[in-house]
Amino acid sequence: MERMSPIRSRVLAIDLGAKRAGVALSDAMGWLAQPLCTIQVTGVRQLIGEVQRLAGEHQVGRIVIGLPVNMDGTEGPKAEAARQFGARLAEESGLPVEWVDERLTTRMAQNVMLAADASRKKRKEKIDQVAAALILETWLTRHRSS
Repeated sequence: MERMSPIRSRVLAIDLGAKRAGVALSDAMGWLAQPLCTIQVTGVRQLIGEVQRLAGEHQVGRIVIGLPVNMDGTEGPKAEAARQFGARLAEESGLPVEWVDERLTTRMAQNVMLAADASRKKRKEKIDQVAAALILETWLTRHRSS
């Protein structure tokens, strides 16, 4: 089995939604995924600009986007929109973009926040960030060196 090289720069993850995008950030060593912020989406150009700003501010070397795959594994219109966004983001930012199947991440994020006894208001504010952190954790787990 081929050994994967260690992660040497921060990775930014996005849980893309029509109204909000949750964002999470890794540490430089690729061990931890932390919720970062929620971006209110007013348009693709605005969202790309915000992601580019965050990527520069945090010295990001790669972006991971949650891919909304149907429960049967097929890709529908939301997955196609996410892929189009990712392609445009990669082109405009010059950063590599990768995908992670995000099935059930919002449900898992809700469960994490309920277990932490977060208020309804706090859950609504942070749910997208926590989902992005779960997407990033999935990616980091796959890419960590042993």
